[in-house]
Amino acid sequence: MHQDLFQSPDYYAIDELLTDEHLLVRASVREWVKKEITPIIDDCCQRAVFPSHILRPLGALGCFGPTIPAEYGGGGMDYISYGLMMQELERGDSGIRSTASVQGSLVMYPIFAFGSEEQKQRFLPRLATGELMGCFGLTEPDFGSNPAGMLSYFEDDGDHILLNGAKMWISNAPFADIAVVWAKDPENKVRGIIVERGMEGFSTPETKGKWSLRASATGELVMDNVRIPKTNILPGARGLKAPLSCLSSARYGIAWGAIGAAMDCYDTALRYAKERVQFGRPIGGFQLIQKKLAEMITDITKAQLLNWRLGVLRSADRATPEQISMAKRNSCETAIRIAREARQILGAMGISGEYPIMRHMMNLESVITYEGTHEVHLLITGMDITGFNAFS
Repeated sequence: MHQDLFQSPDYYAIDELLTDEHLLVRASVREWVKKEITPIIDDCCQRAVFPSHILRPLGALGCFGPTIPAEYGGGGMDYISYGLMMQELERGDSGIRSTASVQGSLVMYPIFAFGSEEQKQRFLPRLATGELMGCFGLTEPDFGSNPAGMLSYFEDDGDHILLNGAKMWISNAPFADIAVVWAKDPENKVRGIIVERGMEGFSTPETKGKWSLRASATGELVMDNVRIPKTNILPGARGLKAPLSCLSSARYGIAWGAIGAAMDCYDTALRYAKERVQFGRPIGGFQLIQKKLAEMITDITKAQLLNWRLGVLRSADRATPEQISMAKRNSCETAIRIAREARQILGAMGISGEYPIMRHMMNLESVITYEGTHEVHLLITGMDITGFNAFS
């Protein structure tokens, strides 16, 4: 394994736009990734195992729900701090960032935004430390980009409900203690329900055979007449707008995270181009290699500025879901292109586990699809600027 020599590219002195707290948060997570993730991540991916021992340390680092108020165990930080955390975690590996994204944006956020005070007090502090881990159940086998078509439903059963349905491609599912599941009530309204591990009829079979996010635990949620107390229903969530707002929070983190992966690929390729000698000189001296590297740093710089501005808007509660869609899509497209170009610079070494590029490239194939596909985000922007809905 190569030593982790990562240095963050900052071609436009964007660090000057960050506060001392932002820089401290970034440095803390970067140091932790170099020490705890880099030495193990390639082996974890090769063996397709999730390093579950990192969960409590991630909580201690503040990576679970950093924007949740401190009274509920969160960090009470702004959204630029959150973005920088996700950037550094995904620089280590997309699967590690996914674990934190799900916990903070898709489990803690809906409980904070739509939960009762009792639910907040009961779950959020333990989710923040990693004592409890959660997952988010929206996608179904037949309904991904069109969640409104979901088949999961529940029936009234006195003080309880009976929940039935299945969810698919759920990060954290195999080890989650709770699941925030979205299902239709008897009036056909989408509601959020906290399903707890151990409830009869609830199972989380693991998804095997992935070529992407191999160090992330993915599974299904199967609900077969699960009897759940009505106190586990999120009282503030009625309709599809609630889960979609959770996705906006997660997509924001992905916008920053994917650029972390891009930075790692660029940094690796730049260092390699300076050291690898062919035809009597370093390949970094050849025009076509310089073209690739120059385009990479240009695209990274544009994405950094886009993400920073989005972070300012989101911290002021002014960022629209459509602006978040644009950043998510831009970062994913930028990152996957940079990963492919970086792989070419490394030649055959680019597919080797000695370097992180092929791992990032495979991971990014998932990141470009989940939390809204590349095409869906394009049409969200299209609808926003034209006023015409191309989805129906």
